[in-house]
Amino acid sequence: MSTTTTAATPGTNRVVPLPDDPRAHVAERYARLAAADRPEVWITLRPEAEVADELVAVVGRVRGGEELPLAGVLLAVKDNIDVAGLPTTAACPAFAYRPGRDAVAVARLRAAGAVVVGKTNLDQFATGLVGTRSPYGAVRHATHPDRVSGGSSSGSAVAVALGLVDAALGTDTAGSGRVPAAFHGLWGVKPTKGTVPATGVVPACRTQDVVTAMAADLDLARLVATTMTGPDAGDPLSRPVPTGPLGSVPGTAVASAPRLGVPATTADLGELAPGWAEAYEAAVARAFAAGAVAVPVDLAPFLAVARMLYESTFVAERYAAVGAFVDAHPDAVDPTVGRIIGGARDLPAWRLFADLERLDALRAVADGVLAGLDALLLPTTTQHPTLAAVAADPVGVNTALGRFTNFANLLDLAALAVPAGRVDGLPFGVQLVGPAFSDERLAAVARTVLA
Repeated sequence: MSTTTTAATPGTNRVVPLPDDPRAHVAERYARLAAADRPEVWITLRPEAEVADELVAVVGRVRGGEELPLAGVLLAVKDNIDVAGLPTTAACPAFAYRPGRDAVAVARLRAAGAVVVGKTNLDQFATGLVGTRSPYGAVRHATHPDRVSGGSSSGSAVAVALGLVDAALGTDTAGSGRVPAAFHGLWGVKPTKGTVPATGVVPACRTQDVVTAMAADLDLARLVATTMTGPDAGDPLSRPVPTGPLGSVPGTAVASAPRLGVPATTADLGELAPGWAEAYEAAVARAFAAGAVAVPVDLAPFLAVARMLYESTFVAERYAAVGAFVDAHPDAVDPTVGRIIGGARDLPAWRLFADLERLDALRAVADGVLAGLDALLLPTTTQHPTLAAVAADPVGVNTALGRFTNFANLLDLAALAVPAGRVDGLPFGVQLVGPAFSDERLAAVARTVLA
């Protein structure tokens, strides 16, 4: 096993392990990868020697005095995000292309010292929360292979959970970063929309897509997310994080007793898997024992918006993204993905404007609920299904998984998936959800009352 030294990283408030022997460090990870025997995790894996050479160069630069806050970090990238020289497939071989440059998010991480190991499997065109909708194989859970890994960032979560990489990139339109993180006991950062540019990312829903980070450590997940943050001219929807006169982000301060919104009644949670309501209540109890204040809230406007993501004309944005390709290559597309995207082809334009009006009304109500809160504290998802259950009801199970995640981007909210124990031997997770640009506050709340 390779050894590491702990090197203080200039410009950060944390430490990053720097391998004493970069080649041995990479060899150890590739040996672990071979032993895991999980080929479905990867769509493209870089050669070991190539990764080792890059890590050697990064370590040499740090030892030469450069400030590289992510030096030593091995990274997996979801295969709807461009990595220069590696094919981007979006889990559809017929769609594949080979980009000449990194996605902006990837370029920023590599510039900070992260080394990409490979591209990970996903629900095709990032359409799904289950991790089974891929011609490269269903991605099985890291430790319980009869269970789904969660999607659409399935391979990324499993690669981190198995210790093959230190951190991974996903995307999250409907929960695709948070759900697989929760299923594997990982921290999943879903930044505020637009703060991480989507330049070089295959769109699922262009106005709702968010590049996310996941890791077993909150500080690392946040460091990855903040390193990617900042507007880019290639993404017209990207935006800066607003700052106050002293450089602080408005509204990020956390009171000594953070106010957390929780459902007014347990019944408001709806149907959860056996033991999950109790696990959620235990997480809430821990938060309040640590000093948080409970604020009962009405979840109805949030859940109504969640249903709109797939049950209204907003699903037509998926057709706008890749519908022409799906129509032209029906045999190359997963049947469930094809039905979801193709089904939006003929939705009338007038319904979109009616849905936008309804969303505006619901957003006003939701904003009122969030006023005076530091965050909502909710389960990340509702159950952890088996592969067989998803095969039997691919749309119904998927819909249930998005109950607490689908609304975040439509309402322009930030979110953080938080590990919260285990139920029947499987990881259980909660999430903190707050207004746009509350990303740092969510992390601070997690450290204060949930970590």
